[in-house]
Amino acid sequence: MKSLFAKILLWFWFTLAVTVVGSAFISALNVNENASDERAPVARLVTFQLEEARLAYETGGRPGLQEFLNTLQRVYDARGVLTDETGRDLLTNQDRSDLVHRAQRPVFYQFFRTGDATVSRAAADGRYWFFFIVPRVRVGSWFLLPEHLFVIAAGVLLCYWLALYLTSPVRMLEKAVERFGRGDLSARVGSNRSDELGQLARTFDRMAERTETLLTAERRLLLDISHELRSPLARLGVAVELARSGDDANSALNRIQKESDRLNALVGQLLQVTRAEGDPSSLRRAPLRLDELVRQLVDDSSIEAAAHGCEVKFEKREPVTVAGDPELLRRAVENAIRNAIRYAPRDTAVEVSLARRDGQAVVGVRDCGPGVPETDLPRLFDAFYRVGGDRDRASGGAGLGLSIARRAIELHHGRIRARNARPGLELEMELPVV
Repeated sequence: MKSLFAKILLWFWFTLAVTVVGSAFISALNVNENASDERAPVARLVTFQLEEARLAYETGGRPGLQEFLNTLQRVYDARGVLTDETGRDLLTNQDRSDLVHRAQRPVFYQFFRTGDATVSRAAADGRYWFFFIVPRVRVGSWFLLPEHLFVIAAGVLLCYWLALYLTSPVRMLEKAVERFGRGDLSARVGSNRSDELGQLARTFDRMAERTETLLTAERRLLLDISHELRSPLARLGVAVELARSGDDANSALNRIQKESDRLNALVGQLLQVTRAEGDPSSLRRAPLRLDELVRQLVDDSSIEAAAHGCEVKFEKREPVTVAGDPELLRRAVENAIRNAIRYAPRDTAVEVSLARRDGQAVVGVRDCGPGVPETDLPRLFDAFYRVGGDRDRASGGAGLGLSIARRAIELHHGRIRARNARPGLELEMELPVV
């Protein structure tokens, strides 16, 4: 029997049966222990029988006693014996002193005794003893009634429900582990229980989510690297061949330098994305004046904006403090600003703002460029995704800036969204305020 459910169920059923039947048998087989208790029902019954037998003997003699004992036999299917104080049977004159001695001597563990069950009572004046003798095979009929069977059936159902309640989360966890082991990384238990089994299921869910995040990040990194490094490596090969030919060595070396820098920047961005996505535990959280950080990034971006023929304005601001990793938040806001500068037309301004809204710090970045088609907005923050038209490879980067920004913001329990401002594109980054 390998099933935990079957083991628990059978164990509960066996315990219930032993408890109910054992208690009833012990109570029935040890009824003479209650004879000394005047309030016990059995003691009262035998005391009444003693008085009736005494009255029948004293008024009717042996015939009267015989008639009473016959009635007792017919009603209770048990024998009665009335003796004097020495143990002489008043009906048959037999010596039944053994019954008297047994009644006077305390006997323990009646359950293990053989023979008939006997309940005895002595008269108040000590002149008579009455013994109520029940055949051992008849004891069960005293207490095992149809009502008791109903109680046992109800107990069996409750044991079944309890065993099912205890083992169902284990089965759910087993199925989730099996699915996860077959490669279904989305397998979760989803238990709402508050006990230890529910805690175990939630621990597995957290482990599975963490494993899925790490494996997904690793797969994405491998795919992205293989996809993005192919083009610059091909151009590097061409530049190396040109340098070897000696036709235009200086131009070829410049091209090699440019592609090397591009590869170096791309690898750095890929590593940053993987670190942000795959290791949330490394996130440093410290109080940070977000308004000062944004102001510094705006100042640092002014040179790049001037090179593109535009400017960056930071006019709407207010002091805001958040808790987070300064470097990750710096990278998120900087990527949003640089993305806006890249697509801002000449002689326009990139507008940066910072405000409080419903307990959130909202950083807004807007350019006056061509915007993004509505169908492309949901994928704007995907890694290596580029919008066709104006936002292509020629004018854009590797397509990682906004992906890094989104993951950095989400690691700080915030959110980032984009919408067309007509003209231009507006990004909003929300972070919880300390």
